[in-house]
Amino acid sequence: MIKMKTVLLASVPFLFDPAGGRTETTMPQSERAEITERRLLSATSTIGDVLRHPAFSGYARHILPWDDRPYDEAMRVSEIGGLLPYHSAVDTGTVLGGLNRMIDDVTAGRQVFYDFYSEADRRDDPTKENTGLFFFRGRPGASFAIVSPGGGFAYVGSVHEGFPCAVEINRQGYNVFVLKYRVGQGSKVATQDLAAAVCFVFRNSETLDVATDGYSVWGSSAGARMAASIGSHGVAAFGGDDLPKPAAVVMAYTAHSDHSDNEPPTFVVVGSDDGIAPPSSMERRIAELKRLGTQVKYRKFPSVGHGFGIGTGTSAEGWITEATRFWERSR
Repeated sequence: MIKMKTVLLASVPFLFDPAGGRTETTMPQSERAEITERRLLSATSTIGDVLRHPAFSGYARHILPWDDRPYDEAMRVSEIGGLLPYHSAVDTGTVLGGLNRMIDDVTAGRQVFYDFYSEADRRDDPTKENTGLFFFRGRPGASFAIVSPGGGFAYVGSVHEGFPCAVEINRQGYNVFVLKYRVGQGSKVATQDLAAAVCFVFRNSETLDVATDGYSVWGSSAGARMAASIGSHGVAAFGGDDLPKPAAVVMAYTAHSDHSDNEPPTFVVVGSDDGIAPPSSMERRIAELKRLGTQVKYRKFPSVGHGFGIGTGTSAEGWITEATRFWERSR
């Protein structure tokens, strides 16, 4: 991080003011603006730095978990786990990796945030202002995944299990969207947001340069319930267009039990020490899917609790890559 800033400043001509003892630059205003926008976050950056970062202008609050409460802007990014009561194994470096990836993309001129509801939709229902899609670009024309983070339908834990998940899937070349959905209204409304987001990507696939065949839906905890519901019943069942079901569903630590008679291939992960969605609750649904002939891959990780995200520093580390390969085989 420091090296990058040094490189940016190294080529700038300096002027020295002997009277004031100050070093100033003759940097053009446009270059100054670019450096400000490109300023990466660190462990000592604060929540206020995130909220006011120029790269996140217009949608910074959608990055953070809660819609309905003020933030302590002096809280450091290294303390962000305190905003995620249903999550564990929150790793500062992993959080920063997702945030700084978006800063890099914006600096490179790539749009990161998209409203998937129209202005008229948001005007008619102001709660839809609390929605959006964060786009992590992979290979042009590659298929896409939509990731729905969890948070008990009270908050959306994108910083821990949304953006980092997208970065990992990106490593395999796929396009990834992280969903910010409405909270406080239960699973049905949140799943309607997921359905609307899938429709938005299909309708704008050429502009976004993504393939729609063989897409996947991913979710953690509350988000896994949403992903599973789309996999079971399709987008149209939640107010969306008549679209194909996803090629694969990836579910992390949820006690969801509903299913249909025709389920997509499903990848499931949970921690052995999960006290919110115990492995036994997930295993009952897995048994039902297998009885129906659904292709299922189940991974239970030892000594891991609920909400471990991508699993950095735990026995679950690396599961995103395994799940991505499962999706590839299912397409």
